[in-house]
Amino acid sequence: MAPIRRLKRVAASQPGFLNLKSNSGAADSSGGRRKRLNKNKKKNWNKYSDINDVEGFLADVRLQERTTGGLLSEKSDESLFFLDAGPPKKSQLRVVEPVVEKRRNGKVSRPLRIDLILQHDSLIPPPKDVLAYQLPNAKKLRRIAQKAEQLAAKGVVPRREKRLLPRQPLDGTAKKAALEANNNPERDYYDIWKPESKETADPWYLQQTGKKRVKRPERMNEKPSVLPAVEVIAPGGSYNPDFFSHQALLQVAHEVEVKKKKEEDKIVKQLAVNREHIATEETVLREQVEGLVEEENDDGANEEEEGVAVGAIVVAVKKTERQRKKERADKIKEQRRQAHRVRSDKRQQLFQLRSIKTSIKQQEEDTKEKQIQRKSNQEAQKAQPRRLGKLKFQAQDMEVQLSDELAGSLRQLKPEGSVLKDRFKSLQKRNLIEPRERAKFKRRLKLKYVEKRAFREIT
Repeated sequence: MAPIRRLKRVAASQPGFLNLKSNSGAADSSGGRRKRLNKNKKKNWNKYSDINDVEGFLADVRLQERTTGGLLSEKSDESLFFLDAGPPKKSQLRVVEPVVEKRRNGKVSRPLRIDLILQHDSLIPPPKDVLAYQLPNAKKLRRIAQKAEQLAAKGVVPRREKRLLPRQPLDGTAKKAALEANNNPERDYYDIWKPESKETADPWYLQQTGKKRVKRPERMNEKPSVLPAVEVIAPGGSYNPDFFSHQALLQVAHEVEVKKKKEEDKIVKQLAVNREHIATEETVLREQVEGLVEEENDDGANEEEEGVAVGAIVVAVKKTERQRKKERADKIKEQRRQAHRVRSDKRQQLFQLRSIKTSIKQQEEDTKEKQIQRKSNQEAQKAQPRRLGKLKFQAQDMEVQLSDELAGSLRQLKPEGSVLKDRFKSLQKRNLIEPRERAKFKRRLKLKYVEKRAFREIT
Protein backbone atom coordinates (compact mmCIF):
# COMPACT_ATOMS: atom_id res chain seq x y z
CA MET A 1 0.00 0.00 0.00
CA ALA A 2 2.85 2.38 0.81
CA PRO A 3 4.37 2.30 -2.77
CA ILE A 4 0.96 3.02 -4.26
CA ARG A 5 0.46 6.06 -2.03
CA ARG A 6 3.95 7.32 -2.81
CA LEU A 7 3.26 6.95 -6.54
CA LYS A 8 0.05 8.97 -6.22
CA ARG A 9 1.78 11.70 -4.23
CA VAL A 10 4.50 11.99 -6.90
CA ALA A 11 1.92 12.14 -9.69
CA ALA A 12 0.00 14.85 -7.87
CA SER A 13 3.15 16.97 -7.51
CA GLN A 14 3.70 17.08 -11.29
CA PRO A 15 2.87 20.47 -12.94
CA GLY A 16 0.51 19.03 -15.54
CA PHE A 17 -1.69 17.10 -13.08
CA LEU A 18 -5.30 18.34 -12.61
CA ASN A 19 -6.95 17.45 -9.32
CA LEU A 20 -10.72 16.98 -9.87
CA LYS A 21 -11.60 16.74 -6.18
CA SER A 22 -10.99 19.54 -3.69
CA ASN A 23 -9.30 18.58 -0.44
CA SER A 24 -10.36 21.73 1.43
CA GLY A 25 -12.31 20.79 4.52
CA ALA A 26 -11.97 17.07 3.84
CA ALA A 27 -8.28 16.57 4.73
CA ASP A 28 -6.60 16.91 8.05
CA SER A 29 -3.83 19.37 8.97
CA SER A 30 -1.09 17.04 7.73
CA GLY A 31 -2.66 16.93 4.24
CA GLY A 32 -2.23 13.14 3.93
CA ARG A 33 -5.34 11.19 4.98
CA ARG A 34 -8.92 12.14 4.02
CA LYS A 35 -11.29 12.91 6.87
CA ARG A 36 -14.33 10.69 7.08
CA LEU A 37 -17.70 12.44 7.38
CA ASN A 38 -21.24 11.32 8.05
CA LYS A 39 -23.35 13.06 5.47
CA ASN A 40 -26.50 11.47 6.87
CA LYS A 41 -26.42 13.72 9.94
CA LYS A 42 -27.96 17.17 9.85
CA LYS A 43 -25.23 18.83 11.93
CA ASN A 44 -22.67 18.12 9.16
CA TRP A 45 -24.71 19.63 6.34
CA ASN A 46 -23.85 23.29 7.01
CA LYS A 47 -20.47 22.52 8.51
CA TYR A 48 -19.03 20.66 5.53
CA SER A 49 -21.18 22.10 2.69
CA ASP A 50 -19.86 24.82 0.40
CA ILE A 51 -22.64 27.38 -0.20
CA ASN A 52 -20.48 30.35 -1.18
CA ASP A 53 -21.72 30.24 -4.76
CA VAL A 54 -25.34 30.33 -3.60
CA GLU A 55 -24.70 33.24 -1.22
CA GLY A 56 -22.85 35.14 -3.93
CA PHE A 57 -25.71 34.65 -6.37
CA LEU A 58 -28.30 35.87 -3.80
CA ALA A 59 -26.12 38.91 -2.95
CA ASP A 60 -25.91 39.78 -6.66
CA VAL A 61 -29.72 39.49 -7.01
CA ARG A 62 -30.28 41.78 -4.00
CA LEU A 63 -27.80 44.35 -5.39
CA GLN A 64 -29.60 44.42 -8.75
CA GLU A 65 -32.95 44.89 -7.03
CA ARG A 66 -31.66 47.78 -4.91
CA THR A 67 -29.93 49.65 -7.72
CA THR A 68 -32.20 49.02 -10.71
CA GLY A 69 -35.45 47.96 -9.09
CA GLY A 70 -35.30 44.43 -10.50
CA LEU A 71 -33.13 41.88 -12.30
CA LEU A 72 -31.09 43.09 -15.23
CA SER A 73 -32.08 40.05 -17.27
CA GLU A 74 -35.71 41.16 -17.05
CA LYS A 75 -35.03 44.78 -18.06
CA SER A 76 -35.52 46.01 -21.61
CA ASP A 77 -32.65 47.17 -23.76
CA GLU A 78 -33.96 50.77 -23.92
CA SER A 79 -33.73 51.09 -20.13
CA LEU A 80 -30.16 49.74 -19.97
CA PHE A 81 -28.53 51.31 -23.06
CA PHE A 82 -28.75 54.61 -24.88
CA LEU A 83 -27.46 55.96 -28.20
CA ASP A 84 -24.52 58.37 -27.89
CA ALA A 85 -25.07 61.03 -30.57
CA GLY A 86 -22.37 63.48 -29.44
CA PRO A 87 -22.37 66.22 -26.81
CA PRO A 88 -25.87 67.48 -25.97
CA LYS A 89 -26.95 70.98 -26.81
CA LYS A 90 -27.50 73.63 -24.20
CA SER A 91 -31.24 73.56 -24.75
CA GLN A 92 -31.29 69.82 -24.01
CA LEU A 93 -29.32 70.11 -20.79
CA ARG A 94 -31.32 69.77 -17.60
CA VAL A 95 -29.71 70.89 -14.43
CA VAL A 96 -31.05 69.31 -11.27
CA GLU A 97 -30.45 71.57 -8.34
CA PRO A 98 -30.29 70.06 -4.89
CA VAL A 99 -33.05 70.87 -2.48
CA VAL A 100 -31.80 73.55 -0.17
CA GLU A 101 -33.45 75.85 2.33
CA LYS A 102 -32.64 79.54 2.65
CA ARG A 103 -32.50 81.09 6.05
CA ARG A 104 -33.58 84.61 6.94
CA ASN A 105 -30.03 85.90 6.86
CA GLY A 106 -29.63 84.71 3.24
CA LYS A 107 -27.38 81.72 3.96
CA VAL A 108 -28.12 78.37 2.36
CA SER A 109 -29.00 75.50 4.70
CA ARG A 110 -27.86 72.18 3.28
CA PRO A 111 -28.84 68.79 4.74
CA LEU A 112 -26.38 67.10 7.00
CA ARG A 113 -24.30 64.22 5.79
CA ILE A 114 -25.72 61.87 8.41
CA ASP A 115 -29.22 62.62 7.11
CA LEU A 116 -28.09 61.90 3.56
CA ILE A 117 -26.65 58.57 4.68
CA LEU A 118 -29.90 57.60 6.38
CA GLN A 119 -32.02 58.47 3.35
CA HIS A 120 -33.68 55.63 1.51
CA ASP A 121 -31.72 55.00 -1.69
CA SER A 122 -33.07 51.56 -2.59
CA LEU A 123 -35.46 51.11 -5.48
CA ILE A 124 -37.27 48.22 -3.79
CA PRO A 125 -40.72 49.38 -2.66
CA PRO A 126 -41.46 49.07 1.08
CA PRO A 127 -43.44 45.98 2.12
CA LYS A 128 -47.17 46.28 2.15
CA ASP A 129 -48.73 46.78 5.58
CA VAL A 130 -51.32 44.01 5.66
CA LEU A 131 -52.80 45.13 8.99
CA ALA A 132 -53.61 48.56 7.52
CA TYR A 133 -55.90 46.92 4.93
CA GLN A 134 -57.63 44.47 7.26
CA LEU A 135 -61.08 45.26 8.66
CA PRO A 136 -62.69 43.68 11.72
CA ASN A 137 -65.49 41.26 10.80
CA ALA A 138 -64.71 41.70 7.11
CA LYS A 139 -66.22 38.32 6.21
CA LYS A 140 -69.42 39.09 8.09
CA LEU A 141 -69.74 42.56 6.54
CA ARG A 142 -69.15 41.08 3.07
CA ARG A 143 -71.90 38.52 3.67
CA ILE A 144 -74.29 41.25 4.87
CA ALA A 145 -73.53 43.34 1.78
CA GLN A 146 -74.22 40.38 -0.50
CA LYS A 147 -77.52 39.72 1.28
CA ALA A 148 -78.50 43.37 0.90
CA GLU A 149 -77.75 43.24 -2.83
CA GLN A 150 -79.93 40.12 -3.21
CA LEU A 151 -82.84 41.77 -1.35
CA ALA A 152 -82.44 44.95 -3.39
CA ALA A 153 -82.60 42.90 -6.59
CA LYS A 154 -85.87 41.35 -5.35
CA GLY A 155 -87.26 44.76 -4.40
CA VAL A 156 -87.30 44.14 -0.63
CA VAL A 157 -86.54 47.18 1.53
CA PRO A 158 -84.49 46.47 4.70
CA ARG A 159 -86.04 47.25 8.07
CA ARG A 160 -83.58 50.05 8.88
CA GLU A 161 -84.40 51.85 5.64
CA LYS A 162 -88.11 51.19 6.12
CA ARG A 163 -88.03 53.05 9.44
CA LEU A 164 -86.60 56.09 7.68
CA LEU A 165 -89.47 56.18 5.22
CA PRO A 166 -92.35 58.59 5.95
CA ARG A 167 -95.01 57.12 8.21
CA GLN A 168 -98.29 56.17 6.65
CA PRO A 169 -101.08 58.66 7.45
CA LEU A 170 -103.76 57.43 9.84
CA ASP A 171 -107.43 57.54 9.15
CA GLY A 172 -108.88 60.47 11.15
CA THR A 173 -112.51 59.45 10.76
CA ALA A 174 -112.31 56.85 13.53
CA LYS A 175 -110.80 59.37 15.96
CA LYS A 176 -113.46 61.93 15.12
CA ALA A 177 -116.21 59.37 15.68
CA ALA A 178 -114.66 58.45 19.04
CA LEU A 179 -114.70 62.10 20.13
CA GLU A 180 -118.30 62.44 19.14
CA ALA A 181 -119.17 59.30 21.11
CA ASN A 182 -117.44 60.66 24.21
CA ASN A 183 -119.41 63.88 23.98
CA ASN A 184 -122.65 61.95 23.71
CA PRO A 185 -124.26 61.59 27.20
CA GLU A 186 -126.33 58.62 25.98
CA ARG A 187 -123.26 56.57 25.07
CA ASP A 188 -122.87 52.96 26.22
CA TYR A 189 -121.05 51.90 29.35
CA TYR A 190 -117.27 51.84 28.88
CA ASP A 191 -115.21 49.28 30.77
CA ILE A 192 -111.68 50.60 31.49
CA TRP A 193 -110.42 47.11 32.35
CA LYS A 194 -111.52 45.63 29.07
CA PRO A 195 -108.54 44.51 26.93
CA GLU A 196 -107.75 46.66 23.93
CA SER A 197 -109.23 45.36 20.71
CA LYS A 198 -107.15 44.71 17.63
CA GLU A 199 -108.83 47.49 15.61
CA THR A 200 -107.75 50.31 17.97
CA ALA A 201 -104.06 49.37 17.90
CA ASP A 202 -101.93 50.99 15.22
CA PRO A 203 -100.57 48.26 12.89
CA TRP A 204 -97.60 50.47 11.88
CA TYR A 205 -96.65 50.94 15.53
CA LEU A 206 -96.94 47.23 16.25
CA GLN A 207 -94.86 46.37 13.21
CA GLN A 208 -92.04 48.83 13.92
CA THR A 209 -91.80 48.21 17.69
CA GLY A 210 -92.11 44.44 17.42
CA LYS A 211 -94.99 44.31 19.91
CA LYS A 212 -97.31 42.49 17.60
CA ARG A 213 -98.72 39.49 19.40
CA VAL A 214 -98.05 36.00 18.16
CA LYS A 215 -101.06 34.37 16.58
CA ARG A 216 -102.61 32.03 19.09
CA PRO A 217 -103.14 28.48 17.77
CA GLU A 218 -106.72 27.36 17.41
CA ARG A 219 -106.15 24.29 19.54
CA MET A 220 -105.23 26.55 22.46
CA ASN A 221 -108.74 28.03 22.40
CA GLU A 222 -110.35 24.61 22.82
CA LYS A 223 -111.13 23.34 26.29
CA PRO A 224 -109.47 20.09 27.32
CA SER A 225 -112.85 18.66 28.29
CA VAL A 226 -116.50 19.36 27.56
CA LEU A 227 -117.54 18.67 31.14
CA PRO A 228 -118.80 21.64 33.16
CA ALA A 229 -116.77 23.02 36.03
CA VAL A 230 -119.49 22.18 38.57
CA GLU A 231 -121.59 19.10 37.92
CA VAL A 232 -125.12 19.17 39.28
CA ILE A 233 -126.02 16.07 41.28
CA ALA A 234 -129.01 13.94 40.29
CA PRO A 235 -132.40 14.80 41.81
CA GLY A 236 -132.16 11.69 44.03
CA GLY A 237 -129.23 13.23 45.92
CA SER A 238 -131.37 15.91 47.58
CA TYR A 239 -131.94 15.92 51.34
CA ASN A 240 -135.66 15.27 50.74
CA PRO A 241 -135.82 13.56 47.31
CA ASP A 242 -138.68 12.01 45.42
CA PHE A 243 -139.09 8.24 45.85
CA PHE A 244 -138.50 7.33 42.22
CA SER A 245 -135.55 9.72 41.86
CA HIS A 246 -133.96 8.27 44.96
CA GLN A 247 -134.46 4.70 43.72
CA ALA A 248 -132.89 5.60 40.35
CA LEU A 249 -129.85 7.02 42.14
CA LEU A 250 -129.58 3.88 44.27
CA GLN A 251 -129.72 1.76 41.09
CA VAL A 252 -126.80 3.73 39.61
CA ALA A 253 -124.80 3.33 42.81
CA HIS A 254 -125.62 -0.40 42.85
CA GLU A 255 -124.30 -0.83 39.28
CA VAL A 256 -121.07 0.93 40.23
CA GLU A 257 -120.57 -1.38 43.21
CA VAL A 258 -121.32 -4.46 41.09
CA LYS A 259 -118.73 -3.38 38.54
CA LYS A 260 -116.12 -2.94 41.28
CA LYS A 261 -116.97 -6.37 42.68
CA LYS A 262 -116.52 -8.00 39.26
CA GLU A 263 -113.11 -6.41 38.83
CA GLU A 264 -112.02 -7.63 42.26
CA ASP A 265 -113.26 -11.18 41.54
CA LYS A 266 -111.42 -11.14 38.23
CA ILE A 267 -108.15 -10.24 39.94
CA VAL A 268 -108.69 -12.94 42.59
CA LYS A 269 -109.39 -15.48 39.88
CA GLN A 270 -106.24 -14.58 38.00
CA LEU A 271 -104.14 -14.88 41.16
CA ALA A 272 -105.73 -18.15 42.27
CA VAL A 273 -103.67 -21.36 42.06
CA ASN A 274 -104.82 -24.04 39.60
CA ARG A 275 -105.70 -27.39 41.16
CA GLU A 276 -103.73 -29.23 38.54
CA HIS A 277 -100.60 -27.45 39.72
CA ILE A 278 -101.06 -28.52 43.34
CA ALA A 279 -98.76 -31.37 44.37
CA THR A 280 -100.40 -34.65 45.53
CA GLU A 281 -98.97 -37.74 47.23
CA GLU A 282 -98.71 -39.55 43.91
CA THR A 283 -96.78 -36.74 42.21
CA VAL A 284 -94.50 -36.35 45.22
CA LEU A 285 -93.69 -40.10 45.20
CA ARG A 286 -93.07 -40.03 41.44
CA GLU A 287 -90.61 -37.17 41.79
CA GLN A 288 -88.78 -38.97 44.62
CA VAL A 289 -88.27 -42.24 42.66
CA GLU A 290 -87.42 -40.46 39.41
CA GLY A 291 -84.33 -42.11 37.89
CA LEU A 292 -84.27 -45.07 40.29
CA VAL A 293 -86.68 -47.34 38.42
CA GLU A 294 -85.64 -48.46 34.93
CA GLU A 295 -88.30 -48.96 32.30
CA GLU A 296 -87.34 -51.42 29.57
CA ASN A 297 -89.89 -50.27 27.04
CA ASP A 298 -88.81 -46.69 27.27
CA ASP A 299 -85.15 -47.62 26.96
CA GLY A 300 -85.80 -49.74 23.86
CA ALA A 301 -87.76 -46.96 22.26
CA ASN A 302 -85.01 -44.48 23.03
CA GLU A 303 -82.38 -46.77 21.46
CA GLU A 304 -84.45 -47.12 18.31
CA GLU A 305 -84.93 -43.37 18.09
CA GLU A 306 -81.25 -42.75 18.56
CA GLY A 307 -80.42 -45.32 15.86
CA VAL A 308 -82.72 -43.58 13.42
CA ALA A 309 -81.36 -40.19 14.32
CA VAL A 310 -77.76 -41.29 13.95
CA GLY A 311 -78.27 -43.29 10.75
CA ALA A 312 -80.40 -40.66 8.99
CA ILE A 313 -78.10 -39.31 6.26
CA VAL A 314 -79.59 -37.37 3.39
CA VAL A 315 -77.89 -37.99 0.07
CA ALA A 316 -78.48 -35.42 -2.67
CA VAL A 317 -79.31 -37.16 -5.94
CA LYS A 318 -77.93 -35.38 -8.99
CA LYS A 319 -80.56 -34.67 -11.63
CA THR A 320 -80.05 -35.58 -15.24
CA GLU A 321 -80.21 -33.15 -18.14
CA ARG A 322 -83.55 -34.62 -19.24
CA GLN A 323 -85.08 -34.05 -15.81
CA ARG A 324 -83.88 -30.45 -15.74
CA LYS A 325 -85.34 -29.73 -19.18
CA LYS A 326 -88.65 -31.25 -18.08
CA GLU A 327 -88.75 -29.09 -14.94
CA ARG A 328 -87.93 -25.97 -16.99
CA ALA A 329 -90.71 -26.77 -19.48
CA ASP A 330 -93.20 -27.39 -16.64
CA LYS A 331 -92.27 -24.06 -15.09
CA ILE A 332 -92.84 -22.21 -18.38
CA LYS A 333 -96.21 -23.95 -18.81
CA GLU A 334 -97.27 -22.93 -15.29
CA GLN A 335 -96.33 -19.28 -15.97
CA ARG A 336 -98.30 -19.28 -19.22
CA ARG A 337 -101.26 -20.84 -17.50
CA GLN A 338 -101.22 -18.15 -14.78
CA ALA A 339 -100.97 -15.34 -17.38
CA HIS A 340 -103.87 -16.85 -19.36
CA ARG A 341 -105.94 -17.05 -16.18
CA VAL A 342 -105.26 -13.39 -15.35
CA ARG A 343 -106.33 -12.31 -18.85
CA SER A 344 -109.49 -14.38 -18.67
CA ASP A 345 -110.35 -12.89 -15.27
CA LYS A 346 -109.98 -9.38 -16.68
CA ARG A 347 -112.26 -10.22 -19.61
CA GLN A 348 -114.76 -11.76 -17.22
CA GLN A 349 -114.84 -8.57 -15.14
CA LEU A 350 -116.34 -6.70 -18.10
CA PHE A 351 -119.56 -8.65 -17.59
CA GLN A 352 -119.49 -7.93 -13.83
CA LEU A 353 -119.55 -4.12 -14.00
CA ARG A 354 -122.97 -3.91 -12.36
CA SER A 355 -121.99 -6.10 -9.42
CA ILE A 356 -118.64 -4.27 -9.06
CA LYS A 357 -120.46 -0.93 -9.02
CA THR A 358 -122.80 -2.23 -6.33
CA SER A 359 -119.90 -3.49 -4.21
CA ILE A 360 -118.09 -0.15 -4.53
CA LYS A 361 -121.22 1.70 -3.44
CA GLN A 362 -121.57 -0.65 -0.47
CA GLN A 363 -117.95 -0.03 0.50
CA GLU A 364 -118.48 3.74 0.38
CA GLU A 365 -121.53 3.44 2.63
CA ASP A 366 -119.57 1.30 5.08
CA THR A 367 -116.76 3.86 5.07
CA LYS A 368 -119.21 6.70 5.82
CA GLU A 369 -120.73 4.71 8.68
CA LYS A 370 -117.29 4.06 10.12
CA GLN A 371 -116.43 7.75 9.87
CA ILE A 372 -119.64 8.70 11.69
CA GLN A 373 -118.94 6.09 14.35
CA ARG A 374 -115.38 7.32 14.72
CA LYS A 375 -116.55 10.92 15.16
CA SER A 376 -119.12 9.86 17.75
CA ASN A 377 -116.42 7.95 19.63
CA GLN A 378 -114.18 11.00 19.54
CA GLU A 379 -116.96 13.18 20.93
CA ALA A 380 -117.58 10.61 23.66
CA GLN A 381 -113.87 10.54 24.48
CA LYS A 382 -113.92 14.31 25.08
CA ALA A 383 -116.15 13.73 28.08
CA GLN A 384 -113.79 11.07 29.48
CA PRO A 385 -110.61 11.80 31.46
CA ARG A 386 -107.42 11.23 29.50
CA ARG A 387 -104.23 9.58 30.67
CA LEU A 388 -101.97 12.49 31.57
CA GLY A 389 -99.56 10.78 33.94
CA LYS A 390 -98.46 7.39 35.18
CA LEU A 391 -101.59 7.05 37.34
CA LYS A 392 -105.07 6.36 36.04
CA PHE A 393 -107.99 8.53 37.04
CA GLN A 394 -110.22 7.00 39.71
CA ALA A 395 -113.66 8.48 40.07
CA GLN A 396 -114.81 9.64 43.49
CA ASP A 397 -117.20 7.42 45.42
CA MET A 398 -120.83 8.40 45.08
CA GLU A 399 -122.34 10.03 48.15
CA VAL A 400 -125.66 8.23 48.44
CA GLN A 401 -127.85 7.77 51.49
CA LEU A 402 -130.13 4.81 52.00
CA SER A 403 -133.85 5.15 52.51
CA ASP A 404 -133.61 4.87 56.32
CA GLU A 405 -130.78 7.45 56.40
CA LEU A 406 -132.71 10.27 54.73
CA ALA A 407 -133.30 13.38 56.81
CA GLY A 408 -136.57 15.20 56.61
CA SER A 409 -135.07 18.67 57.08
CA LEU A 410 -131.79 20.51 56.68
CA ARG A 411 -131.34 20.68 60.45
CA GLN A 412 -131.13 16.91 60.72
CA LEU A 413 -128.87 16.56 57.64
CA LYS A 414 -125.35 15.30 58.40
CA PRO A 415 -122.46 16.74 56.32
CA GLU A 416 -120.66 14.25 54.11
CA GLY A 417 -117.66 14.49 51.82
CA SER A 418 -115.23 17.38 51.33
CA VAL A 419 -115.55 20.38 49.04
CA LEU A 420 -111.78 20.58 48.57
CA LYS A 421 -111.55 16.92 47.54
CA ASP A 422 -114.51 17.34 45.20
CA ARG A 423 -112.85 20.30 43.43
CA PHE A 424 -109.56 18.43 43.21
CA LYS A 425 -111.24 15.44 41.57
CA SER A 426 -113.10 17.77 39.21
CA LEU A 427 -109.81 19.26 37.97
CA GLN A 428 -108.49 15.76 37.32
CA LYS A 429 -111.66 14.71 35.52
CA ARG A 430 -111.56 17.77 33.25
CA ASN A 431 -107.93 17.05 32.22
CA LEU A 432 -106.58 20.19 33.85
CA ILE A 433 -104.17 18.36 36.17
CA GLU A 434 -102.84 14.82 36.16
CA PRO A 435 -104.10 12.24 38.69
CA ARG A 436 -102.01 12.23 41.84
CA GLU A 437 -101.74 10.33 45.08
CA ARG A 438 -100.81 11.49 48.53
CA ALA A 439 -97.08 11.47 49.18
CA LYS A 440 -96.04 8.79 51.64
CA PHE A 441 -94.42 10.18 54.76
CA LYS A 442 -91.31 8.29 55.77
CA ARG A 443 -89.64 9.19 59.03
CA ARG A 444 -85.88 9.32 58.76
CA LEU A 445 -85.07 9.13 62.46
CA LYS A 446 -86.79 6.99 65.03
CA LEU A 447 -88.84 8.57 67.78
CA LYS A 448 -87.17 8.80 71.14
CA TYR A 449 -89.36 8.91 74.25
CA VAL A 450 -87.94 10.94 77.16
CA GLU A 451 -89.65 11.59 80.49
CA LYS A 452 -89.82 15.19 81.52
CA ARG A 453 -88.43 16.27 84.86
CA ALA A 454 -91.81 17.33 86.23
CA PHE A 455 -93.37 13.99 85.32
CA ARG A 456 -90.42 12.13 86.85
CA GLU A 457 -90.83 13.97 90.16
CA ILE A 458 -94.49 12.98 90.36
CA THR A 459 -93.77 9.32 89.69
